[in-house]
Amino acid sequence: MSNAVLPPHPSISTHIPLGDAVRARPQHRAQIIAVTSGKGGVGKTFVSANLAAALTRHGLKVLVLDADLGLANLDVVLNLFPKITLHDVFTGKASLEDAVLPAPGGFSVILAGSGMIEYSHLTPEVRSKFLEVVETMAPRFDVVLLDTGAGISDVVLFSVSMANEVMIVATPEPTSLTDAYAAIKVLTTQQKRQHMRLVINQAVRPGDGRAITGQLQQVLNRFVTTESGQPMRLIHMGDIPADPAVRESVMRRQLLLQSTPGCAAALAVAQLANKIKAMLVA
Repeated sequence: MSNAVLPPHPSISTHIPLGDAVRARPQHRAQIIAVTSGKGGVGKTFVSANLAAALTRHGLKVLVLDADLGLANLDVVLNLFPKITLHDVFTGKASLEDAVLPAPGGFSVILAGSGMIEYSHLTPEVRSKFLEVVETMAPRFDVVLLDTGAGISDVVLFSVSMANEVMIVATPEPTSLTDAYAAIKVLTTQQKRQHMRLVINQAVRPGDGRAITGQLQQVLNRFVTTESGQPMRLIHMGDIPADPAVRESVMRRQLLLQSTPGCAAALAVAQLANKIKAMLVA
């Protein structure tokens, strides 16, 4: 892990115990990881859901919070039909505890309602309630994955601001990489991030992601400086290869790690989970 430790949200502790040790120490708080992207359609929610299943297999207690307010699709990926969503919690129609649902793969989810135009801009009231949700859930889990929307809207930026770590999902396509760079630049400037993590989805050739990370790092070295005066450090977390099994699992609304656990993409997600666990231990 980088020596440049990311300053978390002021209300979030950096203490990150694991497994049984977590449950033995009631003051623990989850490691909160924002899974985000500069461009939509790059497989961000697919990564969030399957990564959660892979981390659960390590014995970690994982929550995926659908932070894509208004355009949520985590329920579609997991084939869930929620009666209670974050919208109900925000409006006082239901309790937060009732919104926490079990998901395939053994982890928990809190789903957001879709098509809610009132969440296209973040009001102070929604901001406060959103933060309260994360603060309430953090002590109950080992890892909280925030499946954010794409881009740099105020909703996305606020969602990411609550995370200790930021993981950008991108594809090798030029438009995805351009938008990923834009998101990294904004997050560095506005949130004083010292490092971020990058996952390349739909990689065509082995080594694509490491080469892309190197290219982006060169651009960041020239044009994006952190508060400390050092370049933003981009950490390559791995590649998920283009795999027909991914599309099949999405069409069937199944987790790839359950439907085709031995395929190349599923093995890559498992390797990503290994790196995340090592990061938590560090």
